[in-house]
Amino acid sequence: MLNTSSASLSFNIKSILVGATAAIASLSMVLPAVADDFPSRPLNMVVGFGTGGSADRMARMMSGPISEELGVPVQVTNRPGAGTQVASNYVLNVPDDGYTVYASTFAPYLTNSILTGDAEFSVDDFSYINFQWFDLDLIAANKDSGYEDLPSLLEAIRAEEGQVRGAVVQGSAGHLMVRLLLDEAGIPQDNLNLVTYNSGGEARSAVAGGQVDFVSISAQGSEGIREFLTPLAIVSDERIEQWDALPINEALAPMNLEVPVLQGSMRGFAVTSEMERQHPERFEKISSAIQSALARKDVQEQLERNEMGGVWVGPERSNELMRENYQVFEKYAHLLN
Repeated sequence: MLNTSSASLSFNIKSILVGATAAIASLSMVLPAVADDFPSRPLNMVVGFGTGGSADRMARMMSGPISEELGVPVQVTNRPGAGTQVASNYVLNVPDDGYTVYASTFAPYLTNSILTGDAEFSVDDFSYINFQWFDLDLIAANKDSGYEDLPSLLEAIRAEEGQVRGAVVQGSAGHLMVRLLLDEAGIPQDNLNLVTYNSGGEARSAVAGGQVDFVSISAQGSEGIREFLTPLAIVSDERIEQWDALPINEALAPMNLEVPVLQGSMRGFAVTSEMERQHPERFEKISSAIQSALARKDVQEQLERNEMGGVWVGPERSNELMRENYQVFEKYAHLLN
């Protein structure tokens, strides 16, 4: 009798435990998940360039409003080098917890670090939250260089081997455009003394100070050195209001040359794709904070005063644009090798 009662009691306890487990499982399906307290500490915004360039200025301008939207400080850290490869590797090697945001000019620098820099990552290793600042490239000479148009600059490079000095940011659209111009004109690449920099600020300082004869760089970040420049061409199919410069192929018409109009810079914010996969709710919080910051009137007025872009295109379109950029630059990457 004792054994029978013990067996019965054991069975009842097991039944109760099974029933309780099922009830808990059922509750977990209908009750909302415990809210994530993210962010509970400061975020690190990693910039892929040195201080003073367009990406750095954008990051520092946006860090305050994003901080206000998230309710925690956002610290800006510069990690320049190797056409943003230094910053990319850093971001990919920190925890995928959402506390690191990547701020950069992703196109074309990230693309070129993959195509020409032997990077061990791909464009798909990042999830692009938003590209807010799109830009065209400007080719401009130092005002005291004597170059008044693009054909005269190219012919000087052809005739004066190694004497003409140019400035570009390593791996940029401006860098590729200079190589394309020489290639289409039949000018040996070695004829140009081309100096590459890790930030737009450094390249602009070089041309403004006369250390180089010309620069090929994003137009919208160059207003601060306008007085030191003679604009030679804008890399576009049409004129733009901000600069008195011919569209690139119109400027080349006297030489019977034509080059592809390369897509300019795309600046914004990203995280690792693994972070979005592991923490979609955190990705959404960061994305919403950036979107809300850009929707603020005071932020838009501040961006406009500093001649920076501030559009919201969102993650889906930003990721599409990044892949489109990669396909275009892949076609011409051999010129940067």
